[in-house]
Amino acid sequence: MTKKYVYMFDEADWRNKKLFGGKGSSLILMSKLGLNVPPGFVITTEACRDFYLCRKKEIDSLVFEFEKNPPPEVRDEIMKRIWNAIDGLDLPEGLWEQIVEQMHRLEERSGKKFGGEDGTLLLVSVRSGAAVSMPGMMDTVLNLGLNDEAVKTLADLTGNEWFAYDAYRRFLQMFGKIVLEIKEEMFTEIWEEIKKRYNAKEDPEIPVEGLKEAVDRFKEVISKEWGIFPQDPWEQLRLAVKAVFRSWMNPRAIFYRMMNKISSDIADCTAVNVVTMVFGNMGWDSGTGVVFSRNPADGENKLYGEFLPNAQGEDVVAGIRTPMSIDEFRKRFPELYDELYRAAKKLEEVNKDVQDIEFTVENGKLYFLQTRNAKMTPLARVKTAVDMAKEGIISEKEALLKVSPEHVLRLLYPRIDPKVKAEPIAEGLPASPGAVSGKTVFHPDDAVEKARGGEKIILVRVETKPDDVHGFYASVGVLTSRGGMTSHAAVVARAMGKPAVVGAEAVEVHEEERYLKVRDVVVREGDFITIDGNTGKVYLGEVPTVTPGLIPELKELLNWADKYRKLGVRANADLPEDTRKALEFGAEGIGLLRIERMFRKPERLEVLRNVILAETREERIKRLEELTEMIKPDFKEILEIMDGKPVIIRLIDPPLHEFLPSSEEILHQIFDLKMRNGPREEIGKLERLYGRVKVLQEANPMMGHRGVRVGVTYPEIYYYLTKAMVEAAVELMEEGRNPKLEIMIPQVSEVNEIIYVKEKAILPMLKDVARVHGIEFMEEDRTAAYIFKMKDGREHKVLIGTMIECVRACLTADEIAKETAFFSFGTNDLTQATFSFSRDDAENKFIPIYLEEKILPDNPFQTLDVEGVGKLIEMCVRAGRAANPNIEIGICGEHGGDPASIEFLHKAGLDYVSASPFRIPVARLAAARAAVKEKLTEV
Repeated sequence: MTKKYVYMFDEADWRNKKLFGGKGSSLILMSKLGLNVPPGFVITTEACRDFYLCRKKEIDSLVFEFEKNPPPEVRDEIMKRIWNAIDGLDLPEGLWEQIVEQMHRLEERSGKKFGGEDGTLLLVSVRSGAAVSMPGMMDTVLNLGLNDEAVKTLADLTGNEWFAYDAYRRFLQMFGKIVLEIKEEMFTEIWEEIKKRYNAKEDPEIPVEGLKEAVDRFKEVISKEWGIFPQDPWEQLRLAVKAVFRSWMNPRAIFYRMMNKISSDIADCTAVNVVTMVFGNMGWDSGTGVVFSRNPADGENKLYGEFLPNAQGEDVVAGIRTPMSIDEFRKRFPELYDELYRAAKKLEEVNKDVQDIEFTVENGKLYFLQTRNAKMTPLARVKTAVDMAKEGIISEKEALLKVSPEHVLRLLYPRIDPKVKAEPIAEGLPASPGAVSGKTVFHPDDAVEKARGGEKIILVRVETKPDDVHGFYASVGVLTSRGGMTSHAAVVARAMGKPAVVGAEAVEVHEEERYLKVRDVVVREGDFITIDGNTGKVYLGEVPTVTPGLIPELKELLNWADKYRKLGVRANADLPEDTRKALEFGAEGIGLLRIERMFRKPERLEVLRNVILAETREERIKRLEELTEMIKPDFKEILEIMDGKPVIIRLIDPPLHEFLPSSEEILHQIFDLKMRNGPREEIGKLERLYGRVKVLQEANPMMGHRGVRVGVTYPEIYYYLTKAMVEAAVELMEEGRNPKLEIMIPQVSEVNEIIYVKEKAILPMLKDVARVHGIEFMEEDRTAAYIFKMKDGREHKVLIGTMIECVRACLTADEIAKETAFFSFGTNDLTQATFSFSRDDAENKFIPIYLEEKILPDNPFQTLDVEGVGKLIEMCVRAGRAANPNIEIGICGEHGGDPASIEFLHKAGLDYVSASPFRIPVARLAAARAAVKEKLTEV
């Protein structure tokens, strides 16, 4: 039995968007709501799928190659091969017979004849409509059914010869371009020549003689480029349906799906809508328009749109005439406006979203041609979602699902002013959002110096390293020519909330000579550039930006998010200013404070270097005591800002050699001094330093002497670092505050490492601090919770936990949980360990190819690898909770701010996520959306 491919509007279910496409579903819905919709029918997406079926494997393979975004010449060749594969395809069996049957039903309903042999005339439009909105990406043909005889019939029926020939010349041009694949310029050049000859500024000024000339010349173009124009309307219809099917695979449609992560699979395909024509070009009481049920730019609750009198739909899109605003339409056609307003609000209520509506007015009568959910700015998306929830159109939960985390992110950062036309000179990876202008500086020390003088600086480096952090703080933005989305520059910039573009390979950075070059463009130190961390684009000079505020509707939406989410949201913050920003954005604590970031101040770094270079324990302790006093005030300030909220401080994690100058740098200094006959004492000092640095160097430092291993080999380092934290907390306790200090041990792979550093460093330190302050100290049944009991009876806990970033820690989580109060997944290192990838090398060298070839679905350093790293996390959570039901489990890696990763972490049963301050609102919303989606799935 032949499949049913074709449905009249009144016999289809508008909710089945997958079968009838977005446009078809909207026409079905509007018909059922009693709106004035021209009669028509839908050819299903299944028909399109079956159209491609016999060449599916070949076409899918070619699309796969196209989606790798090859060079233009390769892309063009692939597109030719796709087109050649499609050219031999015909309509699936039984489809044409169903189309003919439904056309006869349209004839019966309209009382008009397709082809016009009996003095009546039925014309139709043939329009695309995929299940996912792809505005303007596929093809439409209007006025189909016209030919040399039908145009005369149309002129007689309407008494308007100008209108008839205008409709015919439009049809010939559209049919020639879309169906017959003739270059559009061949038609537009003729049309512009005719307009010029008649001195016509706009199309309606051309007399009927000019229209007739255009018809004749357009047919000549078709005859020359394709063959004799098909006068048979049934043949026109057959060719047009095939053309719309074919448009699913046109280059712009494929690109749009690539950019918006929509499947190009033939199984999804497009429907075709055959609709009785209504004409907006019949005179000045006719026209075509587009209206939004609310303003798509700012979300204001009033109709927003345009209307173009005496025109057809493509005229509005083409922008060849200036339309009137919808407010002007209201003044000119008040009754039609009222009808349009009522329909827009009804459709908004049914679809539960802002609507984008296409309409036509024919001789003073309003017709509805399409409605779809509107595409809006982030500002409008947030405002309309909140407003519609308050109006009772949608629920709070539905409002949370309307707003994506990306909308929130884009609301929080400056962006290039959309009114400004600026061409980028280069493009890299959008590592940290925000757009900013500043003077180029190529060394972090210079950035600090110039920033002190009040200048806005953009730090430009080939790549950054930890020693550059002071330059980060001094700069308004960072640009590197190397590095990936989780490179040092990217991670630090995101943590600071500073715009960054990394991996801009077209930018040649000459750090020593202090200039950058992009092809023929040279930018010297002190010249202005603008970077856009939202898009990865780099501009020459100062480009204006706009900075949206935290609008009231967003605050309200995030309050709703807090009501429904299960995951807590904390911040990764290292400085007091980061902590205040995190609180402002709704953080419920600090999930990661990296102690090493406190050592970047020159005076602190010098003391830390002396600690590292000390050759005796006594010398090391002397320097550590000095360092403790330096960093304690920072801990105290952060704990005070977060009073009553947990603050997790991670003990030193990076390899110690990272805090020392490189051996190459020292050798260069020695060589320079010797060449200048410098002081022997200074040369000797540098030679001793060189020897010590060489001793500390490792073949694979990221898997070497770092993290807890430092605490095992030098327990005094952990003793004094934890002392700075605990002393700060105890001082606040004595002042009546409520600090909640949690100390995190990094890089643990064996439970005995934790037991060792607790017994050799942390516990002795806790007892010593209690004794010095004259307060009682208690241990809570080996749960790694330690209690300070104040003289007034108040009790304060200090928790000890670990960062889970080694595979073995996941596998032995049950043992580790017995010695810790909390786990926090360090998913950056855990991902490296699971894949055996070096993060920066992977992102720079082969991950782009893995993504292009679809070996990996996502960059695992941006979105959590659920199949590998995710299984380790789930295993660790189960084992940890079985051994210690009270254990708290969170994440502090970069994935804690990624919406897709947050959805998985919610399902995995974590207690909280931790993200950089500027990602806190994103994490709050993503966590709520994950909880709401889970409930919907259960239902």
